[in-house]
Amino acid sequence: MDSVVLLDLLSSLAPRFSWRLSALHVHHGISLNADAWADFCAALCARHDIPLTIERVDIAPLRDHGIEAAARKLRHAAFARQPCDFVALAHHADDQAETLLLQLLRGAGVKGAAAMPFLARREGAPALLRPLLHCSRQDILDYAAAHELQWIEDESNADDSYPRNFLRHRALPLLEQKFPEWRSTLSRSAQHFAEASGLLDELAQQDAVQAVHHGTLDISALQALSLPRAKNLLRYFLHRIGAPMPQAVQLDDMLQQLCDARRDAAVCVNFGDWQVMRYQGRAYAMPAMSAFEHNFMQPWNGESELDWPALSGRLKFEQVPGAGISLAKLRHAPVTLRLRSGGETLCPHLHAATRTLKKLLQEHQVPPWRRERLPLLYCGDELVCVAGVAIAAGYQAGPKEAGVRLLLV
Repeated sequence: MDSVVLLDLLSSLAPRFSWRLSALHVHHGISLNADAWADFCAALCARHDIPLTIERVDIAPLRDHGIEAAARKLRHAAFARQPCDFVALAHHADDQAETLLLQLLRGAGVKGAAAMPFLARREGAPALLRPLLHCSRQDILDYAAAHELQWIEDESNADDSYPRNFLRHRALPLLEQKFPEWRSTLSRSAQHFAEASGLLDELAQQDAVQAVHHGTLDISALQALSLPRAKNLLRYFLHRIGAPMPQAVQLDDMLQQLCDARRDAAVCVNFGDWQVMRYQGRAYAMPAMSAFEHNFMQPWNGESELDWPALSGRLKFEQVPGAGISLAKLRHAPVTLRLRSGGETLCPHLHAATRTLKKLLQEHQVPPWRRERLPLLYCGDELVCVAGVAIAAGYQAGPKEAGVRLLLV
């Protein structure tokens, strides 16, 4: 009902403001009626003359997160892919109050209790807009009845085993008997939490100026702050690099290990599919690295890009005149990309001594977890280049030579 009303409202307003509307239906495939829902959406949008995109998603790989959480994650990923300025969602005041209660019952912090914003701008993705957030479910139902709109109810909305449905059908009707204004008061509380969350973000941004550089966090900066302020900065750092928010217990453990472990300790804290590690007084956060084949070898035949599974990335070969690796010298033998096996040496400058790769990696402060996974470029059996670290002196391109630079992205 909510989405049908929103579509009707936007389609009536679009000509006045010269909006270009399109619609998106995410087909989760959970319900036996999912195909019929997609057909209904197609017919509805055809009547309004609004283009419709139907995105089919597979929930199976994410089922461990729970059906609701998995479906939401896939929906928002679909929203982020849309070629538009705004994605308008039909959340309303009842949804907002339910979300706040659910967050509080889960022990959420200030940011979680802020619930859903009216407008959420996101870098590299359309902004999320919730134009009905101030309307009650009854307001929307009255509009639908007055305009004789038709809609389909998801049968799962009646299932009280879902926490939101339990609140909606059993807890909130009871609450309304004593607190009839619960929608507006809980929405107001969510707004207070949102303001407090904004202030905490501003404080974290100030602390991050000196503490966060090149995607890493200075441990000494954390240690200098009070415990609540250090946790606030650590949460901000994780959010800024796109990491999921750890649970409160995980965040406490993470902060303790980062700040209190011995200077030479190998700190690695896992949370979900991510890891936080410490090296040279700085914290690094990244998706957990998968296992890799130590004997992996990849020939290079002049391609501009190659996959590099050991670091879940890609190698780019950038043509540069008078810099990088001499292309002429690479023609002397087959060129391959390999991983460390131990005992490698390389002379980084004409007048420098030959160095062990172990020493070079330490000097360039390459974090230990990357050292075994870095691509090494060989010409025949000679080590030519360690990506991002050094090029062997005998293979460096001269001022007028065609060269290639090896980049890991």
